[in-house]
Amino acid sequence: MNQHDAIITGIGIVSSLGEGPAAHLSALTAPQPRPVLDAGRFAPYTVHPLPEIDWGSQIAKRGDLRQMEAWQRLGTYAAGLALDDAGLKGDETLSATMDMIVAAGGGERDAAVDGAILEASLTRNDRGVLINEKLTTELRPTLFLAQLSNLLAGNISIVHKVTGSSRTFMGEEGAGVSAIGTAVARIHAGQSSHVLVGAAFNTEHPDHLLGFEVGGALHRDAWAPVWERQGMRGGGIVPGSGAAFLVIESREHAAGRSRAGYAAIGTVASGRARRGSEDLAAAIGAMIDTVGGDGLPVISAASGAHAATAAEKAALDGRGLHAVRGFSTLTGHMKEAQFPFAVALAAIAVRHGATLSPFDAAFAAPAPVQDRVLATSVGSRRYEGAAVVSAA
Repeated sequence: MNQHDAIITGIGIVSSLGEGPAAHLSALTAPQPRPVLDAGRFAPYTVHPLPEIDWGSQIAKRGDLRQMEAWQRLGTYAAGLALDDAGLKGDETLSATMDMIVAAGGGERDAAVDGAILEASLTRNDRGVLINEKLTTELRPTLFLAQLSNLLAGNISIVHKVTGSSRTFMGEEGAGVSAIGTAVARIHAGQSSHVLVGAAFNTEHPDHLLGFEVGGALHRDAWAPVWERQGMRGGGIVPGSGAAFLVIESREHAAGRSRAGYAAIGTVASGRARRGSEDLAAAIGAMIDTVGGDGLPVISAASGAHAATAAEKAALDGRGLHAVRGFSTLTGHMKEAQFPFAVALAAIAVRHGATLSPFDAAFAAPAPVQDRVLATSVGSRRYEGAAVVSAA
């Protein structure tokens, strides 16, 4: 036990399963866990939609809400849930010294403007003139400002008064791994005493679905569990909207506030295997060995992407890890939020000593959680991460 151990003291999570730790624990331990799906709105693609959310409970000012895109509202809301859960909401002194690390993609493009430009280009040959016209009418400077990835952190600072240092990572699933890894490393090194870290992803926006499908990533057949999509049409990913934010404190700082916490998180291992030339399964296995994950139940952020998911399954099978739960089966794939979500679920399971119900036939072995859980994230195209979450 070390005063610089990284202790998770607050969790704010939102997905199609609901919001908060209790709702997600209930969904993961139900006798027959069932996903919430929307197969009609974006057919032939299926998504896991957001539940109904009372945004005003965490974002009080309507003016703040109006100027945020959906992913910013979602992240700011989940950050507020985490601060509430940690007992830090409204504590201006601790909020002013709290560091913040966010994983984020770009903003949400104005699909109506994009569509209008494309439609106009079908009937005009003077494309340069057309673009100049749209630059002076439709493509406002504020539209481009809304795409900045660090606006989520900015909104959290404004709404929740978290005004310590701020960092934003970009890079799909790897951004979430880097965000958690950096937060933990800063706590371990004594550079931070308390950190708010996390990510949000809104898949219910045409440009985000387009981004997946341009790369052939989206699953096209009827919905199936994440481990069972091999050989089906499409790329294997069924996306979902969601967010996960964590408050991580040093053991000393948490004890000073009399906060026991959910769990401790050890060193975060990460890697960027050359997927065209390296053995990805071996690289994942080495990462699991680095964090000491052998023999533990696993909370996996597997995306469903065929090659990456098959490699992760091979690595897990090769180490006899059969108590595995791929939570994307129930929540969908949430891009930057995948690893923060995996760590959050692992911490909830450890705190409650939960037995996680089987989500699919590929890993049907019972998954009773005692004092340690391995959390993994293998990016659909690049970047891998893992960490062990243990009793605080």
